[in-house]
Amino acid sequence: MPSPLDATHDPHLQSWVASANLPDTDFPIQNLPFGIFQRSRSQPRIGIAIGDYIVDLSVCIQNGVLTDLPEAIKVACMATHLNPLMGLGQRAITTLRHQLSHLLEVATPPPDQEILVPMAEVHMLLPAQIGNYTDFYASIHHATNVGQLFRPDHPLLPNYKHIPIAYHGRASSIVVSHTPIHRPQGQQRPAASGEFPSFRPSQRLDYEGEVGLLVGRGNALGEPIPIHQAEEHLFGLCLVNDWSARDIQAWEYQPLGPFLGKSFATSLSPWVIPMAALAPFRCSPLQRSVDDPEPLPYLTENNNLSGINLTIEVWLSSAQMSQENISPIRLSQASFAQLYWTAAQMITHHTSNGCNLQPGDLLASGTVSGPTSETWGSLLEITHQGTTPIQLPTGEQRSFLADGDEVILRGYCESPNYRKIGFGDCRGKILSR
Repeated sequence: MPSPLDATHDPHLQSWVASANLPDTDFPIQNLPFGIFQRSRSQPRIGIAIGDYIVDLSVCIQNGVLTDLPEAIKVACMATHLNPLMGLGQRAITTLRHQLSHLLEVATPPPDQEILVPMAEVHMLLPAQIGNYTDFYASIHHATNVGQLFRPDHPLLPNYKHIPIAYHGRASSIVVSHTPIHRPQGQQRPAASGEFPSFRPSQRLDYEGEVGLLVGRGNALGEPIPIHQAEEHLFGLCLVNDWSARDIQAWEYQPLGPFLGKSFATSLSPWVIPMAALAPFRCSPLQRSVDDPEPLPYLTENNNLSGINLTIEVWLSSAQMSQENISPIRLSQASFAQLYWTAAQMITHHTSNGCNLQPGDLLASGTVSGPTSETWGSLLEITHQGTTPIQLPTGEQRSFLADGDEVILRGYCESPNYRKIGFGDCRGKILSR
């Protein structure tokens, strides 16, 4: 079940960190996301984003600023990645969140010790050691759009409305936001029947705007997670750009699915929004058509707030736009709440065969798209497989990504009577091969 509302969600709560009170910040005191930061060549540390600053949890623990925490939480806060903290479960995260909220609220005098680090002075790292990565296909709008490009008469395969579709991705090539993306090269379809395939740099490089689900407490091998307990195994959410080489993918994906067209890079935003911070933004899931089949019992939820009112935006800046100081343009704006399969259903189905999830495992939603062109989360959809290019302010056209293009994902949650919270950016710039 979703995390309950409590005092940390109070929209009137203010912080003694002045930048956290600005209306346009992603990181007000109601958010408090987790990340891993590094200063110069020092050891990576766990931090909490607050306004334009980061709370250094190591300093807090070493100097006794956070005193009433169980020893297991203190030890986990001293780690160089989030996995130990993730594995403690949501109750521990909520306990830590409450102490941090009290520490940072305006009514509490700032501690004598310097616990804040300016964001501008650090380098952000991947938030977790990601042992496994599973990419879902949970947006029925995206699945229908892509299906219509290749199977106009039958865009959805017969299993889609019965089972959350996914494939096991490559964890070693997951990179943090701002990491440059090398244009992949690979084998591509022959130009004509009877000819040999070619091996060259991809000319149909694409992005996919997705949401990442980071696993907290795992499950034992052979013990499925029931649907009513699924969200207890979630640590939090982040943004994911699952870069895709469409020409490489088109030649290789049958009969076993994605491989080298996907495994060259997947970008993650550095800040993980804990499930507790998302409590004010829970909403009803996508309303299924009356003609759709009911989910099988193991996937049936008795929760009318299994959706999350999270908006995902994709922005693009070309090298020429950057040189001419032209701001990035927004390509799409979609809602995570419009996915056909919920986070809980993805987790439950993933473990239904006894598969064991582990702290730090990444489950991605698949491209988040909506019903209209303004909500489509990939160039494959927006340009109709490259046949209708988009126009940039410089007069340039894009069917797929060019060298020097930078793709920026942004995410935020908003709801009446609550403080808007953000996810920060997930950025990647294309380098030539």
